[in-house]
Amino acid sequence: MSQENEISAVEAVAQVNSETPITIQYLSFVLGKEEYGVDILRVQEIRSWEPVSRVPNVPLYEKGVVNLRGAIVPIIDLRERFALSKVEYTPLTVVVVLQTGSGNHTRIMGVVVDSVSDVISVDKSEIQGAPDFGTKVSNEFINGLVSVNERMVMLLDVDKLLTLEVMEQPEN
Repeated sequence: MSQENEISAVEAVAQVNSETPITIQYLSFVLGKEEYGVDILRVQEIRSWEPVSRVPNVPLYEKGVVNLRGAIVPIIDLRERFALSKVEYTPLTVVVVLQTGSGNHTRIMGVVVDSVSDVISVDKSEIQGAPDFGTKVSNEFINGLVSVNERMVMLLDVDKLLTLEVMEQPEN
């Protein structure tokens, strides 16, 4: 009887866990008229735009590098990476410093965005898969879509977006 009770308790915990909503927080930001989000746990900091040291022979979307407390951090303009129209940087332009990678190998990279919107909490069950909807952003970088306060937010996969292999591909 004791074993039956143990199984029932395990089943009860599993059932409660499967019914408990899993909430994930995302930092949302704007590029043009689109809103995007990245997992808040990947965000190291948000900085105002500052001039960078340009690195020769890199694609135009790689703006250069900055020294962030002794670490050399590459800066990528997501507008240019996604082939959106280029705009002048304004006081609202920010650099979101992200951690990418897994296990023992992590990298820090900065992405230039038009402005930061909000921190949004999303129930994991509300995230929809990314359909082929004709956006200029490759679907391979998108984890999913979620509707927040009647606006659509594209959730980006930081690891895929900022991998070395992707960064080294020649521009079209």
